[in-house]
Amino acid sequence: MPDSAQKGSAFELAQEVWSRRKWLAIVVFAVTFAAVGSLATFLPNVYRSTATVLVERHQVPETFVRSSITGELETRLQTISQEILSRARLADLITRFDLYHDLTQRVPMEGVVEMMRRDITLVLKGVEQVSGRRATVAFDLSYRGRDPGTVAQITNTLASFYVDENSKIRERQASQTAQFLKVQLEEAKKRLDEQEARVRDFRARHAGELPQQMGVNLATVERLQGQLHLNSANLLRAMEQRATQVKQLAESSATGVVGVPDTATARLAKLKRDLVELRTQFSDRYPDVIRVKQEIAALERELAAAKTDGSPDADAAADRGDSPVPPWKTALSQIDAEIKSLKAEEQRLRRQIETYQRRVESAPQREQEFQELSRGFEMARELYASLLKRYEDAQLSESMEQSKQGEQFRILDPALPTKQPSAPNRPRLALLGALLALGGAVAAAVLAEHLDTSFHTHDDLRSFTKVPVLASIPRLVSGADAARQARQRWLATASIALGLALVVAASYHLAHGNDQLVHLLSRGAS
Repeated sequence: MPDSAQKGSAFELAQEVWSRRKWLAIVVFAVTFAAVGSLATFLPNVYRSTATVLVERHQVPETFVRSSITGELETRLQTISQEILSRARLADLITRFDLYHDLTQRVPMEGVVEMMRRDITLVLKGVEQVSGRRATVAFDLSYRGRDPGTVAQITNTLASFYVDENSKIRERQASQTAQFLKVQLEEAKKRLDEQEARVRDFRARHAGELPQQMGVNLATVERLQGQLHLNSANLLRAMEQRATQVKQLAESSATGVVGVPDTATARLAKLKRDLVELRTQFSDRYPDVIRVKQEIAALERELAAAKTDGSPDADAAADRGDSPVPPWKTALSQIDAEIKSLKAEEQRLRRQIETYQRRVESAPQREQEFQELSRGFEMARELYASLLKRYEDAQLSESMEQSKQGEQFRILDPALPTKQPSAPNRPRLALLGALLALGGAVAAAVLAEHLDTSFHTHDDLRSFTKVPVLASIPRLVSGADAARQARQRWLATASIALGLALVVAASYHLAHGNDQLVHLLSRGAS
């Protein structure tokens, strides 16, 4: 019973408040709902079109042609977006398609461009990779505006900008990379030529002293020392022969016999033995072999001339008074010539040995110098080979980008004009207006009831004072009062109607062509 009594009293209280404040609640509800409803009605329709752009990876595998384009796709997309959303590019689109016609008359171009930037949306689509990163495979590019046909056209234009700008950026990067590597390659080629010239000059200046020639130099020293030993032996033998010849000549002079036929014959036999011995060690073109052959031929000619001294030629020479050269003088002169030749050969061999020994001794220093030059030359050659390989790859990459075989953007789904606007959501705004109007009406009635200090019932009066209430006199309305109340009702009705008209006019003025309010309400609704 107490709960039902409380419910009954609350319901009766609500009825009493409604009976007293219904016109206030109705007026507040009507004004609020009219404001929100007219605002939702007069807001312009905003359409959105979306184009899907596919990211096509390299058509030629990177194992065959390595791309010279570095950097992540997302970074390049941000760079392209900054280029496309630049003030000059968007201002050109605004002028070409006559966008934001109402706004351009009231706002500077910078504000209109900023408005268009907010109307363009880029959403990346990716797949999860094994490494945990997301690889972008496509992206959606959307634009919103009033006219659906123009919106679709603008969206497709922006998408084509992305496709063209990506190709330009990749071609420009590939061309710049190839050009940079070409300059570096030319500089490396100059350094390589300089190092090669230094090595060539070093080899020319120190011919025979290079490390790789040390073995040849040592072998040459050994060979020259062998020749010097043989030459010394031959010199000693020649000097012994001369001493023997002089001794035999002295003995022959003592006995009165001057001549050395037997001695020449013995020397000829010894030379032949020496020739046989030399041929066992050297070839016929060896200098000692040639010299011994010449000596043998000269001795044979002398012996032949000695045997024919009594011939007519000799007699004729005697009749003419020409005295023939004694054989012993010829033999001594040949021995002296041989000794002189052997001594000259010895000096030559010693000079050559000293030369080759100096080469052997300077080989360690030349080896160190040559290693330093070779190290610089090898480094320059490796750098040149590396740059040459990179330059060739860059040229292939440039050719691939020019032939559209690299990573490209392709419009997969072009934007189409939409029939339904994306904003505003009028049913949602109407429902929101009804709720706001209802809440405002209730709040106005409660506030008015709370601020009203008059007594409306006997219970109110009794609760206020302890003086007993003796009688209740109803309100007496005269004809003048009725006329005055009628005029007040008509005046209130006209005021309410005028207020509603003003609210609707204000809502129209606020909502008509106000794209920013549409975007604001759309964000609030989402």
